[in-house]
Amino acid sequence: MGKKIFERIEYEDSTKLLTDIDIDYSISEIEDYESGPAEYSIHTYPADFTLDGLYQKYKTGELIIPQFQRRFVWRQVQSSKLIESFLSGLPVPAIFFYVHKKSQNYLVIDGQQRLKSIFYFFEGYFGEEIKGKRITFKLKGLNEKSRWANKSYSDLKETDQKKLRNSVLRSFIVNQLEPNDDTSVYHIFERLNTGGTLLANQEIRNCVYDGSFNISLHKLNKSKNWRDILGKEKPDSRQKDVELILRFFALLNTKNYAPPFKEYLSKYMVLHQKASKNFLIQKEKLFNDTCKTIIDHLGPKPFHIKAGINTAVLDSVMVNIANNLQNIPTNLKTKYKQLINNTEYQEVISGPIPNPSVLTKRFSIAKKILIGS
Repeated sequence: MGKKIFERIEYEDSTKLLTDIDIDYSISEIEDYESGPAEYSIHTYPADFTLDGLYQKYKTGELIIPQFQRRFVWRQVQSSKLIESFLSGLPVPAIFFYVHKKSQNYLVIDGQQRLKSIFYFFEGYFGEEIKGKRITFKLKGLNEKSRWANKSYSDLKETDQKKLRNSVLRSFIVNQLEPNDDTSVYHIFERLNTGGTLLANQEIRNCVYDGSFNISLHKLNKSKNWRDILGKEKPDSRQKDVELILRFFALLNTKNYAPPFKEYLSKYMVLHQKASKNFLIQKEKLFNDTCKTIIDHLGPKPFHIKAGINTAVLDSVMVNIANNLQNIPTNLKTKYKQLINNTEYQEVISGPIPNPSVLTKRFSIAKKILIGS
């Protein structure tokens, strides 16, 4: 049933739930995936920054473009016409910043292509460095009669340089007042980035919750035992495999669990966004030891119950193994088969994940059969 629902959703909106790994989505998983935000108190106000002011904020680290955000994709002609718009006094679409509560730094949630184009032009090079080389940024695609055609920033007259530096880019500053965290940035980013290919949940978290924990998730996602569990050698392009690792960590202790599930995962990432080295070493070892135990006892692709990975089975089995690594029975494979064929367990793994009681029951049944009470 879950697979059919997934195929229907794919057909209606092929950009929304596509993955490279096979995941058997239930109705409740999809409903939770598309759930709306909690209630927030948000303050948004306009600000007119000069291009030079934005560039100085960027150089000092006050303006942050998330490392895992969509890479720079504009062509030099696109960026050149943006610069020409400023020089000509033509209107340019506004950008959006989110103010991080603790640091008061500006996080770019919409407008990174425009900002990077401006910064690259000031620096004189287009795009990132590739194999130790960078392309000189000259204005391309302009009318050949334009006095700015094929010129770099240093080639411009001093008056034009001043005009560009003093040009204003309208910005909207977003502050979350309540609750006292930064979770709204996820939903703001989600709604501002609705054009083209829609970003999956974990892709958005990568953009807005960048930090040591996020880097660790990507590192773990490349481990061989984990790839064998998924049955896919290469990471998923939509980062659903990374999200499964996040689920594992977030469900190790469910006492704070509250629906919707995607919000619960986001809050967990916020909590550990800048996790310490010791915390990460501990979590990475736990994850790797758990994956090794699963491969040693259950073999590759153990959670492909039907057509794809059953996330409810993966969650409940992996967490119980992780929490009982010193008490794993030698006949774990036999016990796992008993679990999969258990009628009561089959009912709760198809139930709605937003329901805490169902989630608790999944885990308790799995523990009783796999480990013993």
